[in-house]
Amino acid sequence: MPANVKARVLFHSKRLNVYLVRYPEGHKVVPHVDMVSEGRLYKLNCVLAKPRSGGEFICEKNIFNLFGRLYLFRPDLYEHRVSKIERGNRWLLSFALTRS
Repeated sequence: MPANVKARVLFHSKRLNVYLVRYPEGHKVVPHVDMVSEGRLYKLNCVLAKPRSGGEFICEKNIFNLFGRLYLFRPDLYEHRVSKIERGNRWLLSFALTRS
């Protein structure tokens, strides 16, 4: 059985959260839309380390995608997922901004 996802909260406030996340080999993120109680949610994800195989981020619509490393998207509007990580780990620095 693969190891669990490890997430560390680096910063937390009412509008902005910053996380450092490690997705281990064998993990995948199923297609989903993030729910918010109010406002609009924006995520800026920076892939710090890509796995050797698999672990690709797939989103219905990005605001921008810079070299497959930096993504800005609306997770509350568009379905997104990460394919199964076949070899290695995926490290992510994630900024989640909620706007009224």
